[in-house]
Amino acid sequence: MTVTVAVDTTGADLGPAEVAAGALIAARRGVAVRLYGPAAELLAVVDGASGVEVIDAPLSIAKAPDPAAAVRGNPDASIVQTVRAVAKGEADTFVVAGATGPALAAGLMHVRRARGIHRPALALPLPTPGSPVTLVDVGANVESRPDHLVQFGFMGAALARTVLGIERPRLALLSNGEEPTKGTPDVVEVHATLRDRLADHPHIRFVGNVEGKDLTAGVADVVVTDGFTGNVALKLMEGVSQSVVSGVRSAAMSSPVAMLGGLLLRRSLGRFKASIDPERSGGAYLLGLKSLGVVPHGRFSRDGFAQAILLAAQGAERSVTDLIHADLEAAGALRRAPAAVAAPPADRATS
Repeated sequence: MTVTVAVDTTGADLGPAEVAAGALIAARRGVAVRLYGPAAELLAVVDGASGVEVIDAPLSIAKAPDPAAAVRGNPDASIVQTVRAVAKGEADTFVVAGATGPALAAGLMHVRRARGIHRPALALPLPTPGSPVTLVDVGANVESRPDHLVQFGFMGAALARTVLGIERPRLALLSNGEEPTKGTPDVVEVHATLRDRLADHPHIRFVGNVEGKDLTAGVADVVVTDGFTGNVALKLMEGVSQSVVSGVRSAAMSSPVAMLGGLLLRRSLGRFKASIDPERSGGAYLLGLKSLGVVPHGRFSRDGFAQAILLAAQGAERSVTDLIHADLEAAGALRRAPAAVAAPPADRATS
């Protein structure tokens, strides 16, 4: 069965044509793509290519200051049409370029949360040398309750299994120390809950707390935190990575001897740069809806957008949303429906 991916193109820094070029790469690898954006610009790139359909949707709300209001007030916007295609069954999953807020708002309004999910979360495989570590949440929720964080852990583990191919992912909780008693009261509670529920889990191994320095140390495959902390950690890592690459480049050009050394290390440095390239991960995965969504960074090139489309298709094909639900249900971690309030007894008629 061919998976169809609906793709919004209007949030890309390099323009819709760059997203269309990425869609062509994905289509050549067997993914059917529906592109939403300015038709003339997209058709100039697609030019009748097999596996790519263009829907004219030039209105962009990618930079709207109030995403929820923009989604409600602009039903013809490219993002809204993209996400609505999944809700209507015209596509299996969606990719929205560089517009996390509108993507989340449109997903909640049209695709809606999966049954029993408290809140959707954004999961991002961090670009690190060696095996990636998936950080969840990286910005969908500024504040999260303990039961939210527990669900985030199962979501991230399911993503690691289906998309990243990790048979039994190691799940950790981000804290300010490795001891179970470290962290805020919420973190301590989540640690105890995950430890108990994952004690004998066949597909997930809980490895306890990790500190910030461990995010790139390979001690866990999935790390759970709230969206505020996760987003700060992510931006810090991105800044450090850019500074390291810039510093290495400057050092290699600082003298004739350094330039010679740089030439000798060119291949190795190229591999290192590729290993920390954020485009390799395909972007952030929006989990917890009835269908999977992916939000690649707006500054991505065509290769990054192609990777986002390919991995979104892979997640849909391997039913990551069904796997999340099954794991949460087995662990008793789904949100329970509020108990029905019993009606008061009817007054008896007096004779």
